[in-house]
Amino acid sequence: MKSLSVLIFEDNALLRESISSLITAKQEMTLLGAFENVLTVKEQVNNHKPDLILMDIDMPGRSGIEAVKEIRQSKIQTPIIMLTVFDDNTHVLDAIRAGASGYLLKKHLSTKLYDSIEEVLAGGAPMSPSVARMVIASMQQKPQVENTYQLTTREKEILTSLSKGNSYKLIAVQFEISIDTVRTHIKKIYEKLHVHSQTEAVSKAINEKLV
Repeated sequence: MKSLSVLIFEDNALLRESISSLITAKQEMTLLGAFENVLTVKEQVNNHKPDLILMDIDMPGRSGIEAVKEIRQSKIQTPIIMLTVFDDNTHVLDAIRAGASGYLLKKHLSTKLYDSIEEVLAGGAPMSPSVARMVIASMQQKPQVENTYQLTTREKEILTSLSKGNSYKLIAVQFEISIDTVRTHIKKIYEKLHVHSQTEAVSKAINEKLV
């Protein structure tokens, strides 16, 4: 089985070392690099081609949110977990809008890092209930627009569920359908929205008020 390759972006040297140790402690994970800033993030991601990125939100010179935007604009769909001190910070919402896959509180790194990585790789979006509420409130504040993409009712329901960070397995349970059926619906959603990944689909759905 191929090991999971990881890149870390964190300006605090002690924390960067601590996260690096957590990654290297797992036999099935490989640390490709740990950097103190994101000034050349696109080149670093292109050079290393990681399976996963751990990204601090607040960094000097340039924020993790700006880094996520640049990565996504380059059509790179690598899962990105944001690392933050506060769980009620609107920066977290901005990061998710920019294309982040989820986030993790720094105080929970030692206990929840592996679970969060597993959740992201399974198609979920790790986040606290308070941030999930912010995401839902943000979606509810925006008026619905005309269904220009011809999404069916079920496709819109699944897209909304995806936008809340639910995994394929959870969606299957929610709508009492098989995971294969969920995959078929999601494939259709991608085709209709002209996207190639869950991150792109969710970002488009929120930005264009489809959910």
